[in-house]
Amino acid sequence: MNQDADYQASRFTLTDLTLEMAGGSVVGNRYRDNYDVLHVDPALPFVVVADGMGDGAGSRRAGTAAVPTFAALVREAWPEIGADRLRAVAGAVQTAVLEAGRGSPQLTGCTLTGLVVEPQGGQGWVVQLGDSRAYRLRGDLLELVTTDHTVAWLGVLHGWYPTDSPAAARARYQLTRYAGHPAAPDADLLAVTVRPGDTWLLCTDGVSDQVSYHVMREALIRSEPADAVRTLLRAALDAGGADNASAVVVRARPAS
Repeated sequence: MNQDADYQASRFTLTDLTLEMAGGSVVGNRYRDNYDVLHVDPALPFVVVADGMGDGAGSRRAGTAAVPTFAALVREAWPEIGADRLRAVAGAVQTAVLEAGRGSPQLTGCTLTGLVVEPQGGQGWVVQLGDSRAYRLRGDLLELVTTDHTVAWLGVLHGWYPTDSPAAARARYQLTRYAGHPAAPDADLLAVTVRPGDTWLLCTDGVSDQVSYHVMREALIRSEPADAVRTLLRAALDAGGADNASAVVVRARPAS
């Protein structure tokens, strides 16, 4: 890899699952700084990624408000984690980012995508704001679990313009929901199952916009989590490194 990468890793055993978690981030070739923020918790079974909007101080403030707030409140709620607590956590993230941007003329906002697994294992929750993504590999099928909160997603879904059109490319940067939005929109809260053998990928658009579905799938099938992260970040750089790129991989195994 032709530039330094920030890596994190952890392992956590629940009642019937062991989760191996690894994450990493690279600056890429477009920006001088990294406005992505990721967290692989060292003590509990959750991970989160955020992607600042733009390349200024507001972008940095947003990510550094959102991710620590999410992590601190999940830890505080543990082990009584669940839908109600996570809705409150997402609301607190909105408040934290709005407060971080108060009085600043710069846009202060970021995406946020988190995966939290409940103490007994098997039940997980995805928290989603913006256009970072969560994918699940089950067997040999890699599926996108989240929805992008962008005008582009709405436009392509409803046939306003072709996927590869200039209009779709412009709309890709128009987020309908994000942390720090003045209207404080609700996050998507998705109940998901986490089974032995599943592999989850959370990533910012520096990965999902540059790394093809097939490269993602092969990396997740063939590699252990830390190696899969390195493969995905290398692929993002090889594709041009047009954005900060972050990836977190979580693999579920039978408890050991």
